Amino acid sequence: MTTTFKALNDETRRSILEILKDGEKSAGQISNEFNISKPSISHHLDLLKQASLIKAKKKGQFIYYSLQTRSLEEVFKWFVQFKPDQARHLNKPKIRLGVA
Repeated sequence: MTTTFKALNDETRRSILEILKDGEKSAGQISNEFNISKPSISHHLDLLKQASLIKAKKKGQFIYYSLQTRSLEEVFKWFVQFKPDQARHLNKPKIRLGVA
């Protein structure tokens, strides 16, 4: 999960994920959306792959990328544990401070 958080910590990588939410894109199509070098985009794509946030599929001479949500599902499950239990929260007695 640490790799996932590290990958999500960069604005460019989050933007790549947003581009891929509409479907599979080639490395060139992704690169065209940014004003940075192709090697830099390739680096970002590699980090997203390492975090299992995207997957790559070679078709001919092109590589196509698409979202892979398994890692995000793990992060969501982890975050849910911090959501307060609504029933427990509603039944909890209210503490009044400063009332004599």
